Amino acid sequence: MNKPQTIRVALLDLYEGQVNEGMRCIRDILQQYGKTHDINLACKEFDVRLKGQLPDLHYDIYISSGGPGSPVISGHEWERWYFEWVYELEQYNKSTQGPKKHVYFICHSFQLAVQYFKVARVTKRKSTAFGVFPVHMLPDGKQEPVFTGLQDPFYAVDSRNYQVVEPNHDRLQQIGASILAIEKERPHVPLERAIMGIRFNEYMVGTQFHPEADAPGMSRYLQREDKKQMVIKNHGFDKWQSMIEQLNDPDKILYTYSHILPNFLDMAINAKRLTLNA
Repeated sequence: MNKPQTIRVALLDLYEGQVNEGMRCIRDILQQYGKTHDINLACKEFDVRLKGQLPDLHYDIYISSGGPGSPVISGHEWERWYFEWVYELEQYNKSTQGPKKHVYFICHSFQLAVQYFKVARVTKRKSTAFGVFPVHMLPDGKQEPVFTGLQDPFYAVDSRNYQVVEPNHDRLQQIGASILAIEKERPHVPLERAIMGIRFNEYMVGTQFHPEADAPGMSRYLQREDKKQMVIKNHGFDKWQSMIEQLNDPDKILYTYSHILPNFLDMAINAKRLTLNA
């Protein structure tokens, strides 16, 4: 079977023009993947929040980024357009006999998707989650293709003021969705564990954490004097030092970075290949 030599990738930028590491990390993963697998990943970026840009249906793979601010639906026009885009992809995947469209939702995008599919609540946290944290797989997560090769728990970069909680199990069952992972277990804390990953359907999956975070780049970023002082001011020196140490641990962020989004790309590209060769 011949593998497709060109895969069209739409990268949805939800950072609202703010300087960030997320987009750079996603670009790096796509570039490395294409080079490793000898596939031309033809990527185009869309500024969703500032310019209201959204991709059409002519792409094979969609990756929707994290972003700043509140993810709770507030009536912005770009939110309506974003949900229309998800709906169009859903309908396309239900109706086409050809290759399906695969989507990965990251952090802010994940929280939007949770609200679109009505599978849980998005609420403000009591305090900011910032750092490297263990992520615990649930049974469905242990069967999830994008988690292939990961340990349980695995470690991920988390940076958020909001959380996904109170899953609607009836709704999850109704649409065939499954919860993949939750945040670190803390039996002594009387708060519900936040949901860290959901497969919404066969072609759409998302995580609360940042699977694109690359350890060397993040480490350099956090060691810049301005960023170091910002983290120390907001979270303390011990948090900053802990993040630097964990970013340099090859079994933590480096491992997550090299597995989750590459696994997602493997799954989407192989599915297209199999459909084209059926």
